[in-house]
Amino acid sequence: MKTTGKQLLGLLLLVLLVSSANRWWVGRQDQAMGREVAALARAGDIRMISSENCAICLVARNWLAQNQVPFSECLIERDATCRADFDALGAAGTPVFVVRGQLQLGFSPERLRQALARAGS
Repeated sequence: MKTTGKQLLGLLLLVLLVSSANRWWVGRQDQAMGREVAALARAGDIRMISSENCAICLVARNWLAQNQVPFSECLIERDATCRADFDALGAAGTPVFVVRGQLQLGFSPERLRQALARAGS
């Protein structure tokens, strides 16, 4: 069977529609997660130990700020206490989150939510 230009165009439109719907759905889920984490977090609950050249730290910082999640941050290159804390943890890299005393390596909104929910109950 020979594929026509109309069939290819139809397939392309279907792929674009599914892709757009997926981006919309993921965006809604991300917003819902942000609202939930913001509702659970209080000032002092989340500390992010980060590095100046850490791309994931930038993603985390932006996500937390965009969702109005209260957090504090220190940079290991600029703050000797921060560097000492980081070294004492023996972490493999940044970001490191301390969420109500619980350590998390890397950034995951879902893990932040779980840690805040666990520590709050």
